[in-house]
Amino acid sequence: MRRCLLAFLSVLPLLVMGCKKGESNLTQSAPSPTASASPTPVAQATPTRPPDTNRTAKFIVLLYHRFEDRPAELVSTPNDFRAQMKALKDNGISVISMQDLLAWRKGEKAIPSKSAVITIDDEWNSQYYVAWPILKEFGYPFTLFIYTQWVNTGGKAMTWDQLGEMRDAGVDIEAHTVSHHDLRHAPKGQDYAAWLHNEVYGCKETLENKLGVKVIAFAFPYGFHNEVVRKTAKEAGYEMQFTVYGRHMDINVPADQIGRYAIDSLKGNVFKAALDFGTTDSTQPGVETSQLASAAMLTEPLNDQHITEPKPTIKANLASMGDVDPKSVEMRVSGFGLVPAVYDPKTKLVTYAFTQKLVPKMYIVILTAKVNGKKVETRWDFTVDQAGPVATNQ
Repeated sequence: MRRCLLAFLSVLPLLVMGCKKGESNLTQSAPSPTASASPTPVAQATPTRPPDTNRTAKFIVLLYHRFEDRPAELVSTPNDFRAQMKALKDNGISVISMQDLLAWRKGEKAIPSKSAVITIDDEWNSQYYVAWPILKEFGYPFTLFIYTQWVNTGGKAMTWDQLGEMRDAGVDIEAHTVSHHDLRHAPKGQDYAAWLHNEVYGCKETLENKLGVKVIAFAFPYGFHNEVVRKTAKEAGYEMQFTVYGRHMDINVPADQIGRYAIDSLKGNVFKAALDFGTTDSTQPGVETSQLASAAMLTEPLNDQHITEPKPTIKANLASMGDVDPKSVEMRVSGFGLVPAVYDPKTKLVTYAFTQKLVPKMYIVILTAKVNGKKVETRWDFTVDQAGPVATNQ
């Protein structure tokens, strides 16, 4: 018994040490009864602020064609063009890109309160040699509206290589049909629906394939359009469509009837009117009769145009004349003398619709009015071509 007691006492220290060691291990591995896990904070989504779209902003779109030293219809001299680009800056008008305009209309970004988009039609090579260097001086973005049939044909037309160079430098390139024909009527002998589809869709496809660009805008040749044309262009994927009837516009202007001021060195009053953002334009967007051709003073028919309609409607936009006395406006047509034309001071349009058929020949229209107390006269001609039996009695 004594021997067993001594044995037990000899191992007792080892048992105590083992218990303490085990107790220590348990203490390290077991969680503290008083400790509690801190909850992981849940990330709160920061509300995305809607973009500032400056919905009260106004914008204009300027339209140019050729750039040569001698003033003419649709021609701007380099000196005039440079002076006009400077005038935009001096008058606090910000030049924005076509993409900026679209983003603003979609509510994605703001544009300055007074903005301008510069567009140039028809791929004359003077746009490459003359206009582009001037626009580079000012750092202005701009858009070229191209009708594809004329590219690479020589003479004064631009080449695909030149267009590619301008594209690479950031110039925006958009569609202006295949042939630059009045889209309301197909050329003689062609099916209208098929021809219109090719003019609207084919131009877009060619530009996108040749240049690798995304085409979003469409300009009507001469500014002429109707509901069928506008609907076809929308279905083709164009997000904005442009006429040539210039006015100051806001965010509510219809996407398929965005007006442009047609500028050249013979129409200084047009550019001056474009600069004046203080003017309230009473013209309602979407008025079909206000979409006119870019001739010397926006006329229909155009100067030197051949038509087949024996009972045409003669129209002229007098906005480029300046401050016209509404009661002084008179229209004369060769062979008819003074005709009862109607002038609308709101739209600046003078209109006369023939009620009798015209025989096939050339007609001269003479328009007179008092502007700032002085008599002003302008004239143009058009030709009625034979389109079938036409009554000779008037």
